[in-house]
Amino acid sequence: MGHKHSKDEILASALTAAVEDGLSQLTFGRLAKRLGISDRTIVYYFPSKNDLISEVIMAMGAGLQAQLGPVLADQATDHRDIVARAWPVLATPDSDRIFALFFEANGLSAVGVEPYASLVPSLVDGWIAWVAELLEGTTADRRAEAEAAIALIDGLFLVRLLSGPRAANRAAQRLGVLLR
Repeated sequence: MGHKHSKDEILASALTAAVEDGLSQLTFGRLAKRLGISDRTIVYYFPSKNDLISEVIMAMGAGLQAQLGPVLADQATDHRDIVARAWPVLATPDSDRIFALFFEANGLSAVGVEPYASLVPSLVDGWIAWVAELLEGTTADRRAEAEAAIALIDGLFLVRLLSGPRAANRAAQRLGVLLR
């Protein structure tokens, strides 16, 4: 069987496979073949496909938060301030694929497919809570501003993925979150 892979190595490979092929194509068999190991090794660390998918999605979110951390280190005043700082960092070809996977997960969640139906709403809520902590104001105001920031970023990414980067940047400018 060769080298015994760690859980972190398997998760990293699963994330790469998802980015390259999509979440719907991520299976134990394909991942095992990619790594040159038995699928039983994967099952040892991820007892079900739902466990594997859940950890891949959480790893994607953690990666985005790490990417955004430096530009969101200082308190933000409102949703536009968050998006103005986040958009230039996120609006890259590398992030395009991550957001495409997120939208794939959203679609599967919307039609009730597990683990997406259980995972995605809590993931979105976690993002809103994380962004709310970066904002000034009352708890309710911070939550509302965070929801607006997430909605703007997701909307801009939808335009970016479907109509292209220039269209998304024009929309960001029109919304007042990107300097001309």
